[in-house]
Amino acid sequence: MSADVRVDDQPGHRSEAAERYLEAIYYIEHEGEVPRPGRLAEWLSVSAPTVTVSLQRLSRDGLVRIADDRSVELTDAGALAAATIVRRHRIVERWLTDVLGLDWAAADMEAQTLAHGMSATVLDRLDQQLGRPSTCPHGNVIPGRNPPAGRSLMRLVDLADGESARVARISEVAEHETPQLLRILDQRGIVPGIEIRVVARASAGWTLRAGANDAMTVDPGTARAVWVEAPTPLV
Repeated sequence: MSADVRVDDQPGHRSEAAERYLEAIYYIEHEGEVPRPGRLAEWLSVSAPTVTVSLQRLSRDGLVRIADDRSVELTDAGALAAATIVRRHRIVERWLTDVLGLDWAAADMEAQTLAHGMSATVLDRLDQQLGRPSTCPHGNVIPGRNPPAGRSLMRLVDLADGESARVARISEVAEHETPQLLRILDQRGIVPGIEIRVVARASAGWTLRAGANDAMTVDPGTARAVWVEAPTPLV
């Protein structure tokens, strides 16, 4: 494990509800968004008053800071706790896909239940069996691991017609908001490591070619959820 991100691997005494908040804030922050109560209420499908009470508890416990503009950020302790939660989820996802053969969508849903409360001993055994992978099945880095070597990343929607790039990861925020997204991408072969080319762009949809597969059309929202390695500029 690299030393650049510290995780404690202990489920601790946090409730499942508290872990869901910390995980949501982590994902939103790592997509470059600013977490706010309304965004969290939407993400977790709870009422605004429920979010307010829960954030006050997390703030009291020193896990989040709430600014005057109501934006929320993880404290150092909160970031450590959130990284631990996300690490468990992503390792369990790898086990469910790589060993048990579940598809992306099913693995993501099952991991939400299985990862909570999993002991450090069991998690470490799973991790060891899997060869200590650096990413989840969707290409997102497991906290505590170095990201795969490669160029800087950009969204697929920022590629021009005719450009090609290698798929790096799928947005955690997008996959949460559109559960069927993972199944669509998996079925169409738009997975990390595949070379993808933009055939044509239109407001109604993007025509893409992934690897040797036939050209396909996806809606702009699906295309926006895909991150690719930035193409090398021509010289």
